[in-house]
Amino acid sequence: MKTLIGGAAAAVLGIIGLAVWWKPFLQLLAGAIPFALLSGGALAIYLGFDELKDTWGSKEEFGPAVNKQDIEEYKGEVEKLKEEVEGLKVGQEKKGKK
Repeated sequence: MKTLIGGAAAAVLGIIGLAVWWKPFLQLLAGAIPFALLSGGALAIYLGFDELKDTWGSKEEFGPAVNKQDIEEYKGEVEKLKEEVEGLKVGQEKKGKK
């Protein structure tokens, strides 16, 4: 309840303050908006440049791309492993039936 009363009093005082000091408020606002835009723009440039540096560095970390010959070798290896797994499954089924 105290918070509600304090908030209402602050809002009323704020409205009265704006009515009394309207021109100084506009001068303050006129000075604060360009500063806020300049600060926000500088921050956006910095973050964008930092992100760009990260993407440049990530290309070198992963090394060269895999060529087609390697892909075919990997596919053959996968097929061999599948056959081996199937053989193990059949062996397990035979042991389970005995």
